Amino acid sequence: MKRKYTLLLICCLLGLTRAQGTQLLELKDVTGGKFRAESLRGIASMNDGEHYTRMNREGTRIAKYSYRTGEETEVVFDVTTARDCNFKTFDGYTFSPDETTILIRTATTQKYRHSYTAVHYIYSIKNNRLETLSDGGPQEAPVFSPDGTMIAFVREGNIFLVKMLYGNSESQVTEDGKFNHIINGVPDWVYEEEFGFSRALEFDANSEMLAYIRFDESEVPLFSLPIYAGQAPRIASFDTYPGTYSYKYPKVGEPNSKVSVHTFDIRSKTTRKIDLPLDPDGYIPRIIFTKDPGKLAIVTLNRYQNRLDLYFADPRSTVCKLILRDESPYYIDENVLNSIRFHAGNFSLVSERDGYAHLYWYSMGGNLVKQVTQGKYEVTGYLGWDEAGNTFYYQSNEESPLCRAIYKVDKKGKKTKLSEKQGTNNAHFSHTMKYYINTYSNLQTPPVTTVHDNNGKTLKTWIDNNALKQRLAQYNLPTKEFFTFNTAQGTSLNGWIMKPDGFAANKKYPVIMFQYSGPGSQRVLDNWDGVSWESYMTTKGYIIACVDGRGTGGRGETFKKCTYLNLGVKESQDQVEAAKYLGTLPYVDESRIGIWGWSFGGYMTIMSMSEGTPVFKAGAAVAPVTDWKYYDTVYGERFMRTPKENAEGYKAGSAFARASRLNGRLLLVHGIADDNVHVQNCVEYSECLVQANKQFEMQLYTNRNHSIAGGNTRYHLYTRLTDFFVANL
Repeated sequence: MKRKYTLLLICCLLGLTRAQGTQLLELKDVTGGKFRAESLRGIASMNDGEHYTRMNREGTRIAKYSYRTGEETEVVFDVTTARDCNFKTFDGYTFSPDETTILIRTATTQKYRHSYTAVHYIYSIKNNRLETLSDGGPQEAPVFSPDGTMIAFVREGNIFLVKMLYGNSESQVTEDGKFNHIINGVPDWVYEEEFGFSRALEFDANSEMLAYIRFDESEVPLFSLPIYAGQAPRIASFDTYPGTYSYKYPKVGEPNSKVSVHTFDIRSKTTRKIDLPLDPDGYIPRIIFTKDPGKLAIVTLNRYQNRLDLYFADPRSTVCKLILRDESPYYIDENVLNSIRFHAGNFSLVSERDGYAHLYWYSMGGNLVKQVTQGKYEVTGYLGWDEAGNTFYYQSNEESPLCRAIYKVDKKGKKTKLSEKQGTNNAHFSHTMKYYINTYSNLQTPPVTTVHDNNGKTLKTWIDNNALKQRLAQYNLPTKEFFTFNTAQGTSLNGWIMKPDGFAANKKYPVIMFQYSGPGSQRVLDNWDGVSWESYMTTKGYIIACVDGRGTGGRGETFKKCTYLNLGVKESQDQVEAAKYLGTLPYVDESRIGIWGWSFGGYMTIMSMSEGTPVFKAGAAVAPVTDWKYYDTVYGERFMRTPKENAEGYKAGSAFARASRLNGRLLLVHGIADDNVHVQNCVEYSECLVQANKQFEMQLYTNRNHSIAGGNTRYHLYTRLTDFFVANL
């Protein structure tokens, strides 16, 4: 069948012109953050719904601001005036529910992606005085009781309770915590990484009970990472002999932590185990105390992750009742977990049961009240419910899979679009849903932050990033253009393209394709992506292109989950199809097309270069998975099940099996201390290439994790990528 390609320009290309500045980009400016956009970070809405608080960039004060005016109204905390303050800066803060006390975080040490330990201080606003939360060592995942009189936290796998009404007296709730064996109140590595949370510890509404998840990871296999002395920072103790960091990492098909839910009666000091009907190998990715202290919500998933159950447990009797079950022929998207919200008499969640992610509203008995949204589009974020007006607020891509807009739906089902401009809109609502802060951007517009009332009326522009715009105007920068094309398989795919400085349609240019391609991801979006390394490479004469293939998000369940049980096959086929399409453009040199990506994108680089169609001359794979047998249970089995159950799928999705078919020059890059995608992926695959007599290049980074950052590392990495593509394209 003859292929038909259609170029769909979402933006008016005639209106897209290059910036008129004359300065050329320097790589150090790109990696050093010279073009970083200003943003409003760390906002905490106050109970009155009229104000929010924010710490300053220097980490020395917390101020209170008006939503309506954006003006500072009060300084809530200042290190220079607080009594008994023995630190000069702090890293974060949390208000007590009644907003009379603030927990100040200092000396933060990152643990994994979301988790950290820190030294916390209790600050009394009335007395302007600081006290240490605990003298027993750094704390993890502290949480206030609803009445504001207690703080629970975790230290070294055990839960502790501080009672502020009794002179900050500290008691220990659990005794069995032990590194690499038992964890109470915080998740293990795989739960944190793949279910996206860092605290498994909650108070009930009456401040009488604690509930927590206990993780028994005794049978989870141990993985060890080598640690060297290195630099930036230097670890002197490993100057002569390297050390190791060993932690529990369950790879596909291996045992997970055995999980259980427990409650602790604060007054009687009684601990109970909830009688939860969980599969022996099931997951507990969330516990949430509802507004009813007698109802502890427990969310479970089976190991296949295609069945989600919501239970209400009585924290004293330990009896559980199944309230809701959501099932999928593929898997339940992990984003569903963050959409579960409990209100007075109702709860909500997002489900893909009709083929698209939509918002559903239930009674506390588990009966469906209504499907709030419906249509061939996705709810990409549930923003909240206004009880007084019985109105839902959410973000969706109803306008286009490439865009995000803010909507509300009232009790009569009337839908109103609140955001004004097409592109990407992200909203942060006040506590009472009366106001929201909107951050808008598109391909050509850096983020603009405005405040609105809940009817969408703009009250004030807070951040316009005009300083960044003026700085950008000094440079000769590329612009992105959207396109679509049809593959030989009849699939329409979206992409963007950036053309080099001095572009001439009658010339032939090399192309570097950038992609991620992971399940549910999107890299082709109408948003501001900053001045990137890809922008820099256009100054070197390269066309940059990005295409979201099958398996990516924004286009419904069928498109996203068509790669189920066969990761890497259709996705790599689509990147090859994208390269073929680009090669048909009159200004592209089809003999000089390269590809690169990070993490799943690195995996996809290798798979695409080994697909069997020799369209890529060179590729760079940064921190790639190379065989799914090396990756974790939750992510790997969500899309592939276990190697025993899906042997053919694992074989087809392995870069090892394709090593002999690798075509083009390949650069492998990995951080030696990557706790997420282990360097094992890189070194074992390199051995496959050696035995297949395939030449390649490799760059390893000492003591660097999945982000490969620290000191001069990022600049070195992107210099390496630049030199590689210049030499090979």
